[in-house]
Amino acid sequence: MSYPDPRYLGSAGEVTARFRPADTAPELPRPGGAASYLATGATTGGKFGLYRWDMGPEPAGAEPHFHRTFTESFFLLSGQIQLYDGKDWFDAHPGDFDFVPEGGLHGFRNRSGESASLLILFAPGAPREAYFEGLVEIAEGRWKPSHEELQAFLEEHDNIYV
Repeated sequence: MSYPDPRYLGSAGEVTARFRPADTAPELPRPGGAASYLATGATTGGKFGLYRWDMGPEPAGAEPHFHRTFTESFFLLSGQIQLYDGKDWFDAHPGDFDFVPEGGLHGFRNRSGESASLLILFAPGAPREAYFEGLVEIAEGRWKPSHEELQAFLEEHDNIYV
């Protein structure tokens, strides 16, 4: 493995870093949880997307699925969640990391009865914001898609549930 070809060809560097203070309000607040768009595919030039997912104590998460076009990684910041590795669910604790390549079956859920927080990294940076926002619309009853509409929504956002 070697370094990729240079993408920046200047000699002095540029003032292009983006700082996000810890107290920035989440872009997708939810009762008992929230999603913070730390770095979207749009802000990273499609290289990656990084999101903080804060889960309340009520059961929540994603059932087993896979993606065809991007990898997904999980890093647990606090609490306890369960991760699915394609065969079994296992407990994850703060500091645990899980990398899922394209096509890898995976899922995550909070069944602990306590709050949990994790970082989710997508590479390359797919536009996950519309997917997350659509899920919230469904959960809150603002959008009640038919089975066909739901399947089209999931396919559009490369979420293949098994």
